[in-house]
Amino acid sequence: MLRLIGRRLLLMVPTLILVSILIFALAEVLPGDVGRSILGPYATDEQVKILNKELGADKPLYERYARWAGGFVTGDWGDSLLLKVPVFPTVMKALGNSLLLAGFALLIIVPVSIVLGVFAGLRRDSVLDRGITISTLSMTVIPEFVSGVVLLYIFAVWLKWLPVTAMPPDGSPFYQRFYYLILPAIPLMFLELGYIARMARVGTVQVLAMPYIRTAVLKGLPRRRVIFGHVLRNAMVPTVTVIGSQVGWLIGGLVVIETLFVYPGIGKLMVDAAQTHDVVMLEASVLMVAVIYMAANLIADIVVALLNPRIRMGG
Repeated sequence: MLRLIGRRLLLMVPTLILVSILIFALAEVLPGDVGRSILGPYATDEQVKILNKELGADKPLYERYARWAGGFVTGDWGDSLLLKVPVFPTVMKALGNSLLLAGFALLIIVPVSIVLGVFAGLRRDSVLDRGITISTLSMTVIPEFVSGVVLLYIFAVWLKWLPVTAMPPDGSPFYQRFYYLILPAIPLMFLELGYIARMARVGTVQVLAMPYIRTAVLKGLPRRRVIFGHVLRNAMVPTVTVIGSQVGWLIGGLVVIETLFVYPGIGKLMVDAAQTHDVVMLEASVLMVAVIYMAANLIADIVVALLNPRIRMGG
């Protein structure tokens, strides 16, 4: 297990370096000018040129990357070019908000998806199986901005059961935040439910066809013990892998939901930084999303290794 974790961590280093280079290059080629974004359209070209020189925006690309990457590793992420606030606490606060929303959504999505997928797999080709498969897959094709707007109108504007925004008033207790996160979490549930449930179903069907399951049944083991002791443990291996990849997608793919519900998460922060050409904030935000994505996949690999002894023993 330690060798497995060590190999994954070593692979993350060159991956992060490559990702940081791509992020920096893409952020630098965004249309617009840093100095012009800060000074506005009425500033003269000379004023813009002077500001770009003060900010170091006129230096060669490789020199700017070395300075940015070195500062990121040492914890000196600099200040936002437009907001004039330190980047590190701003990104960490937005990332914490996104993790809270994604974690709350996954807390509901994962158990419901697994239960539905396992039930469908245990009753393969039945009416229940077809109903679960069709309904969950139908949810995945609905874009989050469509379901979000419809749910917002029904439950917040029309019925007034839930708040319009995703953030409670200042001074509210922490637990009240979950009440405000219910409505933003539902469109995320629609998107993820089908993927995870389908993978749980496929894993269950594959495990049920294994010889050791037939042996356990022929030995007279109770059905409950066969399902919980043998089927679920092995059927969860591909499901956990999918969940790990979806965690990273949720963190970076919350742009629409966070914008729609005015939620100050990492997705909205990235959009605002891209629109205002705040490359310092944008680069740090995107790189942190990449770190979370790789960390989620590492955790998923560890859980899979715990579930499957062959992986844990290097087989």
